[in-house]
Amino acid sequence: MTTHAAPDNSPVVSMDAITKAFPGVKALDEVRLDLYPGQVTALVGENGAGKSTTVKILTGIYHPDGGTIRINGTPIVLTTPNDAAAAGITAIHQETVLFDELSVAENIFIGHAPRSAFGLIDKGEMHRAARKLLDDIGAPFSTHTQLRDLGIANKHLVAIARALSVDAQVVIMDEPTAALSHKEIEELYELVDTLKSQGKAILFISHKFDEIFRIADRYTVFRDGAFVAEGLISDIDEDALVTMMVGRSVDQIFPARAHDVGEEVLQVVGYDHPTEFSDIGFTLKRGEILGFYGLVGAGRSEFMQALFGITKPSKGVCKINGKISVIRSPADAVANGIVYVPEDRGKQGAIFGLPIFQNITLPSLARTSHRGFLRLAEEFKLAREFSQRLDLRAASLDQDVGNLSGGNQQKVVIAKWLATQPQVIILDEPTKGIDIGSKAAVHEFMAELAAQGLSVIMVSSEIPEVIGMSDRVIVMRDGRIAAELAGDDLRPEALVRHAAGISTTPQQQEA
Repeated sequence: MTTHAAPDNSPVVSMDAITKAFPGVKALDEVRLDLYPGQVTALVGENGAGKSTTVKILTGIYHPDGGTIRINGTPIVLTTPNDAAAAGITAIHQETVLFDELSVAENIFIGHAPRSAFGLIDKGEMHRAARKLLDDIGAPFSTHTQLRDLGIANKHLVAIARALSVDAQVVIMDEPTAALSHKEIEELYELVDTLKSQGKAILFISHKFDEIFRIADRYTVFRDGAFVAEGLISDIDEDALVTMMVGRSVDQIFPARAHDVGEEVLQVVGYDHPTEFSDIGFTLKRGEILGFYGLVGAGRSEFMQALFGITKPSKGVCKINGKISVIRSPADAVANGIVYVPEDRGKQGAIFGLPIFQNITLPSLARTSHRGFLRLAEEFKLAREFSQRLDLRAASLDQDVGNLSGGNQQKVVIAKWLATQPQVIILDEPTKGIDIGSKAAVHEFMAELAAQGLSVIMVSSEIPEVIGMSDRVIVMRDGRIAAELAGDDLRPEALVRHAAGISTTPQQQEA
């Protein structure tokens, strides 16, 4: 473990008692965060802990409902990203928007290029300034190079140079190594050391414990939108950090379930994708709820989309009831009894602008039409049946899905696919963004589906949900299956350890 000395100075940024709420959820509840010059502070927490909301507040995208932000001891209000840039705060995101048709220098200074006395872009000064920024971070390529001619790692250096072009004193790195090779990650570590030597205060967000303990000086832990702890990395180990991340009680009541399952329904063997996942294989039985857990970039959703035919794997075999099924499209998946409720209801699940009944019956038009003509009465009958089964709360079935609450939108999407009478239903983050009452209803209905013999695959980032609802859990990391857990092995610490690549405890190592 790398150790670092504590700074004898004051924080550049202090966030105190920051609160932020969205409809149905309190994203941040009086959290605090301090960032020190010349130091890396790792912000640690599960998915949904409040890390992204904190970054958006610091960069002026969100405005907090309460609390105070201080820059060098002076209170400041960040109402726009321009305010954050003016205050010396910049962010390097996992997926920074860059432009392939522009040069490196143009990408670095887009939106704030140096100007001549006549108000025109001073290209000579722009390239000189870009060259200096690239030299500071050890980037060897020309400022005149078109971005399209650079590899992923060098594009990442352009994004970093762009972030530093605003003369930042605070640099936020949000999952910066997600798309980098091992060599490129080592080069990024060297860059972080350079930024530290320049006195930059760095906020580092990563799910990878080896990275955190390699470059961080301090840590701050959030859990469920609340501050848990902070301190020096040299004073903590992986065990303690994991415990702080997941050490909550399960505050939701999950429905009691009989865990008797039937025969095997689905078998997946050797599913590969060139960039997203590799060697995925498992079985699923009738009446079983199989959980999939993993951190950002684990490849869970990407695999589910391939299983449903949205994307195409490079190889792999899918067997349904013992027979090989070729799934090249969602239509093939539905025909074989597999349906998928996506995480993004707005873009992939429901069709806003259409009424509830048409959303529900859309995949089942063969059942509600006759000789090519839709039968409205049949559509309403089918939609009414499944909206009642899910206790959908709406003024009428004619209501626009876009005007429903998040929980009821989720119920519409589930109803849509249940109406196709599937054997396997994939639920990707089924309770994301919905209130606790709606979560309980979705959990209850999932239990009912399993009791009726439907096989359920549930992708979830919420540890209590994964443990409370699943018969077995498959943990994914970096596109591969890291572990399969059940029974007494299905514990919060075990999930996080396998997801973060921490395979053994110190006690196990001693044994």
